[in-house]
Amino acid sequence: MKEKIQKKYCNCCGKELCETLGADREDWVEFTKDWGYFSQKDGERHHVRLCERCYDKWIEQFVRPVVREEKTEWL
Repeated sequence: MKEKIQKKYCNCCGKELCETLGADREDWVEFTKDWGYFSQKDGERHHVRLCERCYDKWIEQFVRPVVREEKTEWL
């Protein structure tokens, strides 16, 4: 039985994120936000996926920098 490959794309630049037989060939960040009562998007769920390049460009704009920690254990 052939494994179905679901295509993934960066929401910012539209680049296809490479995946072969379930093994990711590059990394990206993705998050889901359920908006609440005090927003203009109450009741909406947003799902975002950004390639590493677009993520780097995005965080460069932050007034307060991203907290970076080195990961020393890989399980």
